[in-house]
Amino acid sequence: MQLAKGKVGILDYTLTDDDGNTLDESRDGSFEYLHGASNIIPALEQALEGKKAGDQLNLVLEPKDGYGERDPERVQKVPRHLFPPDMSIRPGMKFQGQSGSGQRTVVTVTQVDDDGVVVDGNHPLAGERLHFEVKVVNVREASEDELVRGRPA
Repeated sequence: MQLAKGKVGILDYTLTDDDGNTLDESRDGSFEYLHGASNIIPALEQALEGKKAGDQLNLVLEPKDGYGERDPERVQKVPRHLFPPDMSIRPGMKFQGQSGSGQRTVVTVTQVDDDGVVVDGNHPLAGERLHFEVKVVNVREASEDELVRGRPA
């Protein structure tokens, strides 16, 4: 069976950066996604189209095809008084925020001082070239429930 819209792909993969550092991996056959449902990066999904169990691929995605370029406008300093006074805020913490257009977004604290908290709304992998090493472990039919939910069970 080949990967196509409405099929569930089971993958083993390793994601590395330009320096060979492992950014993410799943090597136990536990990573599943619903093909055609935007569960994974579109360029990766496109490269997997038509693949079957046992197929392997190495793929390098430029930032524009991965998580986009870093946008300096998504980094901003938020006044400290907008956070609860007893909250201990440290770099690396993540908060759910809202963009100017009302869209929910996750921001990461990058710096804290007496005046405010610098938060970065860019995806952590924005601006990175992504190196995928992927093996298709299996392809199966999606259940009706999975098709309705838009993701595997």
